[in-house]
Amino acid sequence: MSASLIPAGITVATRYLDLAGVFSCALLGGAVARTAGLDLFGFLVVGIISGLGGGMIRDVLLQHGTPVALTDYAYLTTAVAGSVVVFLIRISEASWTRLFTALDAAVLGFWAVTGVNKTLAVGLGWLPAVLLGTVTAVGGGALRDVVLGRVPAVFGGNGLYATVALAVAGTTVICVYLGVPAIGVGLGIALALAFRLTAVRFGWNLPTSLDWQPRSKPAAMLRHGTDTAARNGKEEQSHPRKETP
Repeated sequence: MSASLIPAGITVATRYLDLAGVFSCALLGGAVARTAGLDLFGFLVVGIISGLGGGMIRDVLLQHGTPVALTDYAYLTTAVAGSVVVFLIRISEASWTRLFTALDAAVLGFWAVTGVNKTLAVGLGWLPAVLLGTVTAVGGGALRDVVLGRVPAVFGGNGLYATVALAVAGTTVICVYLGVPAIGVGLGIALALAFRLTAVRFGWNLPTSLDWQPRSKPAAMLRHGTDTAARNGKEEQSHPRKETP
């Protein structure tokens, strides 16, 4: 794969949407810092980690030059601005999450798309592209939670966050290999919006154990129907029907 497969117009748009993601995630990181009772320095550290972490992990793993967050000053400036906004405006983490759910979904898709395109552009294959696309999307939030001593939210209970990133990354890879990277960008963002917002709306989550009970009503009905069928099957095995002579 070569960078020429990615149109210049998409590359320009990528930077601005990427910065929008940095800003929104820095806002959420600042809201988490407020919940933890940190000072201004803590706000800045948590906001910067949240906004820049995923992209920096991707760039370090690619080993293809200095991470863009260290060469393009707009990235660090944007992360700082997002952290300061939350410090100056008192609003809860839950409020920020609700306010930026749609933007977060769009940026989740775009970061996954960006990670895929950058990985394929340096000559790696489809599997590393899917992996780094997902890492780009979820890495910052995971680092933020680890720094604050919390179980990373990406590990569950958050509306299929990583699952959405994985689906978007896979879709983008397919589009690039089909020679339509521009469609991959648009389709990836649209998929992220639809999938993520639907998962949040209906409370979709992955199973946590074998006795996991789904939270959403459609999933609960499906699980109930499956369990009923399984019980009926066991009863039929225990008490087989007698054939009429």
